[in-house]
Amino acid sequence: MLNLISITARDIPDAWFQCVYNIIDNGYEYTIERGSFEGQKRLEFDYCTIQIKYPGVRPLLPDIPPALGIPNPVAEGYIEEYLPYLMTSKKHPNEDYTYGEYLESQIAEVIRIYKEDGYGTNQAYMTVGDPTTLYLKDPPCLRGIDTRIRYEKLHFIVYFRSWDLWNGFPANLGAIQLLKEYMADEIGVKDGEIIAASKGLHLYDYIWELAKLRTMKDS
Repeated sequence: MLNLISITARDIPDAWFQCVYNIIDNGYEYTIERGSFEGQKRLEFDYCTIQIKYPGVRPLLPDIPPALGIPNPVAEGYIEEYLPYLMTSKKHPNEDYTYGEYLESQIAEVIRIYKEDGYGTNQAYMTVGDPTTLYLKDPPCLRGIDTRIRYEKLHFIVYFRSWDLWNGFPANLGAIQLLKEYMADEIGVKDGEIIAASKGLHLYDYIWELAKLRTMKDS
């Protein structure tokens, strides 16, 4: 039977810490046969849902006590540099895709829908990828951003097919939060929650000892 994990967090750093803490005891260990870092091991949730009540609280980066001597998984300023790849079709020559090439036009359309047609809709869903991405060596990890305006706030519900917990989780959510703040401002509503879900939220084996050190877990 699949082990479904549900986490409620105050902000993005809290969500990251809770997931790292939880996966050490509840992650499924397996060897990667296809995908990034083939031959290495992952510790992975069967399925995880994370409700982040106040994702806009700063700082957006993980909380790493200086005494631990661990570098922050996300470098200062990286989220802001990453944001154009989430919001625009900007792409380097060696890249198969960016999230922004799928999302750019949809962002504008979702804003238009809410401003012109009202908030009472379930159609404002932004899709990442298409059937051809299945044939890529590394298909997109983020597959969709659903949106909802309720209680005068814009909320995001996001799904990742695969998700690196140590680095990708905080970087992705930080950029997604900045996108949400931009869209809420354009629509004219307040910033709301993020609910994130994944059947592939994981830690690679080379991070396990750092994860135990950060969470002060011995096993």
